[in-house]
Amino acid sequence: MTSEEARAQYNYLLTLCIRKEESFGPLAFAFLKEHDLDQIGLTPEEQFNLYMATAEVFATEPKRYIHKLECLQKANQILRRTQYANPELSRQLTQEIQKTSVEWDLYNEAMRATRTGAAPAGLEKQHIIVETDLPDYFLNTAQKRASSYYQQKFKLTKEAKTAQHFTGPGRRFEPENPSVHKEFAGACAPFMSARTGALHLMLPFDLKISRRPDDPLEAGLRIWYARMGYSFPLRYDLGKLISYYDDEVLDVPMDDPHLLFVSASPVKEADMGRVERPLPDDVPQEIGLARAFLDGINTLGPYVQIVCNFKIWFDASLMSLLIQGAPDLHEYGLEGAAGLLTRTYATEKIQAYAPSSHRPWQDGLSFNFVNMHLQLLPGVEKAVVPYNTPIFSVYPVLNWQGFRFDDARKLEQEL
Repeated sequence: MTSEEARAQYNYLLTLCIRKEESFGPLAFAFLKEHDLDQIGLTPEEQFNLYMATAEVFATEPKRYIHKLECLQKANQILRRTQYANPELSRQLTQEIQKTSVEWDLYNEAMRATRTGAAPAGLEKQHIIVETDLPDYFLNTAQKRASSYYQQKFKLTKEAKTAQHFTGPGRRFEPENPSVHKEFAGACAPFMSARTGALHLMLPFDLKISRRPDDPLEAGLRIWYARMGYSFPLRYDLGKLISYYDDEVLDVPMDDPHLLFVSASPVKEADMGRVERPLPDDVPQEIGLARAFLDGINTLGPYVQIVCNFKIWFDASLMSLLIQGAPDLHEYGLEGAAGLLTRTYATEKIQAYAPSSHRPWQDGLSFNFVNMHLQLLPGVEKAVVPYNTPIFSVYPVLNWQGFRFDDARKLEQEL
């Protein structure tokens, strides 16, 4: 940037400042961060003016004060080189720096919530132990893919990050001005924590659930009659739907609204690691694994239950596990059933409870299974979920007996 261009930009920014435009803060802060003001020819007075004007328009949120403090400190360093230099102004600026610094420290202390003593009994880090026949994929590869998925989907641009720090003194209708665009999902900490603070289950192949048989994915297809309260597996043969169990020909037309067609592509993830699930030996592994999943699928009423063979052990006296459809699953035309695992799975085979199968690390732990339960959204005829897309999420939560909700008014009365 030439000195002429720099001064033109400086004058433009000051014009925005004088007019109290919402875009001044983001544009000025970006200008300060991206350029060496001495090198591009701005005078000390111009630099001081720009740093001070920018410091004044930061949002009144303590988490923004680190940047406000930076601008004030820069202005203080420049002050002695300007014609504005005088003890009174220097004292006022120093006091503002001290005030902002204290407020920033208070915010940091509150955010850290440092424990001053030992953690109470029972609050030590809990271990959640997983047994699965795809340990490398579910516990390592899938979590990396989920992280990349959410980062790519919700990553803020540099301009959007800068805009977060400012709220103009007045707002105008400027929907086409990107410098004031800051209302993005990726800027909301709770929104992102719901995605980055969970264990995510996904599949290494594309999955399609449809109400019609058209264009199934190539690795395999399963068919069900599924409605609330009743479901039944079917097969297709010679133009007819027949019972999955005994080949009885059924009087069910192919356009029956209760039919579900579930198909899968071959495995597309290259980093599968160890695969312990039994696979058919007449097809390549990438097709065999997809078919093994299809063979294990059940239905519960209108829900398709994808069996993950994901057995999870936890201390049910201290915690429960919330399992539900991944936060963005609806974008693919599906909803996931939510459930809270609070104790040992009640309908497992007797061998699972027998002492002979017990391991020392299981002492005091309960177990349950995490599966995916998927249903087409109302009005949706088909849904295709690409491989390595988060489908279900697991959130550890406190056991219900471990907390309670209190009315703050009652606590105030007890003081």
